[in-house]
Amino acid sequence: MISRRVPLASAPPGCRCRVVNIAGGLGITQRLYEMGLTPGSVVEVESSGGGPVVVKVRGVSIVIGRGMASKIIVEILD
Repeated sequence: MISRRVPLASAPPGCRCRVVNIAGGLGITQRLYEMGLTPGSVVEVESSGGGPVVVKVRGVSIVIGRGMASKIIVEILD
């Protein structure tokens, strides 16, 4: 199976992804960790149209700006 790693901003709606890495500075990384987006966590993309990205992580829906979502590298699970 080929690993499909993409920025979270590029993941299609409805897919489940595992966070692999956060390619940002300490401030962004800490903020995302506080929201539950840590390496290994599984997220479900609810919306990723032209605006912010909406994901469900640990049972909670959160909205992430496209710039920040582009720094979250995920592996698409399905």
